[in-house]
Amino acid sequence: MNSPPMLLYSLDSDDTFAQGLAAALGVTLAPHEYRRFEDGEHKLRPLLDPRGSDAFVVHSLHGDAQDSPHDKLCQLLMFISTLRDHAAARVTTVVPYLAYARKDRQTKPFDPLSLRYVAQLFEAVGTAQLIVLEVHNVAAFQNAFRCPTIHLEAHQAFNTMLLELAGDARLVVASPDPGGVKRAQLWRESLEITLLRPVGFAMVDKRRSAGVVSSENLVAGEVEGMRVLLLDDLIAGGETMRRAALALRRSGAREVLACVAHGLFTGSSAQVLADDSIERIIITDSVPPFRLPMDCAVRRKLAIASAVPLFARAIKASLLAGSGSD
Repeated sequence: MNSPPMLLYSLDSDDTFAQGLAAALGVTLAPHEYRRFEDGEHKLRPLLDPRGSDAFVVHSLHGDAQDSPHDKLCQLLMFISTLRDHAAARVTTVVPYLAYARKDRQTKPFDPLSLRYVAQLFEAVGTAQLIVLEVHNVAAFQNAFRCPTIHLEAHQAFNTMLLELAGDARLVVASPDPGGVKRAQLWRESLEITLLRPVGFAMVDKRRSAGVVSSENLVAGEVEGMRVLLLDDLIAGGETMRRAALALRRSGAREVLACVAHGLFTGSSAQVLADDSIERIIITDSVPPFRLPMDCAVRRKLAIASAVPLFARAIKASLLAGSGSD
């Protein structure tokens, strides 16, 4: 049996990521109509018949100057529903940044479980599978969804810059908080295999309550004279990374390179992250760094590692799996 035709859509106003993905897959982006009405409502419809297609919809759910994360989530859900209404065989959502993934457990009385609610919305509109990059808590993410999910690890994108990041320095991979320990350990293990040399591990203590970050500056692990790759899922206001970097430098780290999947750069992050404790900041292209002023100090130490190849490989594998099930 022939495989269903593939359609790749992008709902992002800045579709640089999607254009790169289309080029990597050897396809063109499928056209769609987008209309915004005066009262803020919007309409999206495909301009090619999706009947019987294997449709992939790219939409990164970060807020920007035009749309909030809620707007983007609503747009994505409605477009998935439209494709399903018009008989797409399968709809896969490609979400470089997944909104609400940070709220995955109850830490206060009567707390919401926002990640689970978002999962239920995707399932309700008939999403076949979800492909995402580096969520806050992988176990919580996988348990929240009942439809298949593919979780891509950002450290695989950073490995494209590995010779530059590692050099011949003594390396440590560090987590800025206890919640990211597993993420950092996975990269450390991968680096040891790739580099064929020992790579250390460290963790910085951190507490957060009511949005206020505090820390005793406790560093677990040996970092004296080391180059530290400080790995996290996202940068928002930047205070977590700055505090962790300061603690690592006080413990003797030679330099700290922040490696972060999603660069949201909210609030006063441009000032916070200008601190000399952080030598470089490496992010992926899941979220454009549009909030950073072009002339700020952070721009001068910022580098971007593309996650496009990771998503392209995941989509190709999905297409092969889909054709194998015919």
